[in-house]
Amino acid sequence: MLKIGLTGGIASGKSTVSHLFAQRGITVIDADQIARALVQVDAPCYLEIIKAFGSTFLQADRQLDRAKLRQLIFSDSLAKRQLEAILHPPIRQQLITQSDHAQSPYCLLVVPLLIETKMTHRVDRTLVIDLSKQNQLQRLCEREGMSLTLAESIINQQASKAQRLAMASDVIINDSNIQHLKDRVLQLHEKYLRLANSTSDGCQPVHCHGE
Repeated sequence: MLKIGLTGGIASGKSTVSHLFAQRGITVIDADQIARALVQVDAPCYLEIIKAFGSTFLQADRQLDRAKLRQLIFSDSLAKRQLEAILHPPIRQQLITQSDHAQSPYCLLVVPLLIETKMTHRVDRTLVIDLSKQNQLQRLCEREGMSLTLAESIINQQASKAQRLAMASDVIINDSNIQHLKDRVLQLHEKYLRLANSTSDGCQPVHCHGE
C-alpha cells in the first residue's frame, strides 16, 4: 500500500485537497477527525484532558471547548506538551492501523503536524500544500474569526515553509483558485496510481524528495 502523507500549515487547504482525492475513490485518513473521535464525551482521552486542564474547558453540553483549549496551548508551551502527550500516541496508532487496512490503490494520510511529529518515515511520499503567509493569515482570520495576533502565533509555532518544502516529495501551491487545485490533484492522482502499480509489481515505494 502506497501511503501519501498530506501536510501543510493551518488554513492551507488540506481539507479541500483531501476531499478532491476522496472524490477519486482514494481512502483519506485524517488526523483531525481521529482526534475529534478521541475526545468525544467520556472517551479515555477526553477524561485525561479534563483531568489535566480542568472542567473550565468544557462547554455547557460537556463537549470540549476546542477554541478555548487552542488559545491555551498556543500561549502556554507546557500545556501544549501536555495535550500532545495525551493525543499524539493514539492518533499515530490510528493513522498506522487505518492506513494498513486501506482498500484503495493508495491512501492519503492527512497529518497537519507530519513534519513536527517526525512521522515522515511512516509514509512513502510527503505532499505539501504551500501558500503565501498573507493568504494563510487572511484565510485563518476569516475562517476562525480569530485575531491576527493569535493567527500569527499559531503559524509561527508550526513548521516553517522552508522546513516543509525541504521534506516535500510533491507540492501543491494553493494561492490560486479551485480549478487549479483540481488540475493539480488530477496530475498527482495519476502519478500516485503509477507508483502504486509499480509497488504492487514488486518495486519499492519511492521515498525521495522533490521528484
